[in-house]
This record gives sequence, C-alpha cells and structure tokens, in this order.
Amino acid sequence: MTKREVQKLIVINKTIDGILTIREAAQALNLSERQIFRLKKGVKEQGESFVIHKNRGRKPANAIPEDVVRRVIDLKQNKYQDANFSHFRDLLEEREGIILSYSSVYRLLTSAGIQSPRNHRKPPKVHARRKRKPQAGLLVQIDCSPFEWIPSMGQLALHGAIDDATGQVLALYLTDNECMEGYFELMRRIIQNYGIPLSLYTDRHTIFVSPNKDKLSIEEQLEGKTVNQTQFERAMSELGITIINIDLLRLKAVSKDCGKPFRID
Repeated sequence: MTKREVQKLIVINKTIDGILTIREAAQALNLSERQIFRLKKGVKEQGESFVIHKNRGRKPANAIPEDVVRRVIDLKQNKYQDANFSHFRDLLEEREGIILSYSSVYRLLTSAGIQSPRNHRKPPKVHARRKRKPQAGLLVQIDCSPFEWIPSMGQLALHGAIDDATGQVLALYLTDNECMEGYFELMRRIIQNYGIPLSLYTDRHTIFVSPNKDKLSIEEQLEGKTVNQTQFERAMSELGITIINIDLLRLKAVSKDCGKPFRID
C-alpha cells in the first residue's frame, strides 16, 4: 500500500469502530462524505484491499506524452512567455497544433514552476489561521526551541510536540542542539503513550526534508528521478505517517503573532 492508502485505511477503520464520524473522516482525508460511505462499505465487505487503487501500475489512457509535455514547457518559457495560461492554450491550438484543455495546461505549467502573468496583481492576502483538526491524533505539530530553559546551564534545545486538535502537549525532550535524536525520542514517547498519529506538521529542517528535494529539474522529474528520503522521513513512512512541511519564512512570519514555541499555523 502507498502512504495515502494506509492513511485511508486507518481513518476508515476509525469510522467503522465509531471513533470518527463520516464528516470528520471526510475532512481528514479531504474527500466527500459520499466517498467515505463508499470506502466504509467497501472495507467492510471486501477488506483492506478495497482501498488499493485499481489502476496501480497502469499508465492512464489519457496521459499526455512526455515529448508533448517538454514541448509545451519549452514553448511557454521561450516563445510565449508573456501570454497568460488561457491565451497560451489558444496559441498552442492555433499555431502549434497542440490541443489541450486549460486544466491540463495549467497543471503542466504550474508543476514546472511557471506562473501565469497578470496585468493587475491583487494585494497579498492577510494570513488566516488554519482551522484545527476535528479529533486528536489526526495531526501532531513538532518543533524545537533553543533557550536557556534551566538557569546556569546555558542554551538548550527543547524539542516539543502538541496535538493540533486539542492543543495538548504530547512530549518534550531537551538536548544540547536541535537534532534527529530529539525528534525520534519525541515520536517514541508519543507512540508509546498515545498511538501512531496520522500526520506530522514540521518546518523544512534537513532532518525532515532533503535539501535537494526542490533542486530536481523538470527533465529529471519526467525521467522518474527522486531524491532520497532523510532517515526521519523513511522511519515515518514505514509507520504510515505523512510529514507536512511548512515553509520556514512563513513560519517566522506567523510566529511573531503567535508567540508560542510549538504552535505552527
């Protein structure tokens, strides 16, 4: 099973056991309530295999050929760089003989890191706090805060974890510096006392995400190349835990308003 399928199975089993409501499960998996009903019924009748995607290993019949993908990206970057996505789609059809839907063009270009130019950009939106998860265990926030926590002992790194839904502090651990040992100890205590969480909310420290993750070119991604996971990522993946990385710059901006060392919004 993929990590996503493991997550589905965990949540669906919780609905079967009456721990989660249909609405809460739909919010946790970002699915409709109708899909949750279907998954619940399928797991009850057919078992765990029901959550495995039936097209695993098959190339979609409507997949865009890789040479077309490369050509579309090259045309946007070098020939039609000033055209917005909608106009660019029309130009592809009229001048290049490439017929694609707007959604396909949008997906290809945004995946390549290309944004649609706009004549009048809207002012940036004021940050709105994210709603907490509906139930404990769906999301755990972990972070580290250096400070002189114990007088006369100098600066120490306090690793901490809180549950997103309840705000409960799940674990704390002091070390000399922010390190993988500190985060592994947090996870050991969390799992021992509360069970395995569905996902973790972290910053982009190299403990959580490889510094090379964002350096792959489009060509390398099309060739199927990936970046090796960090040791912490691999361990969480084996447990079926998804790591959600928040941008560090955004984290700093939010922390000015928040004032709490372990609350990441």
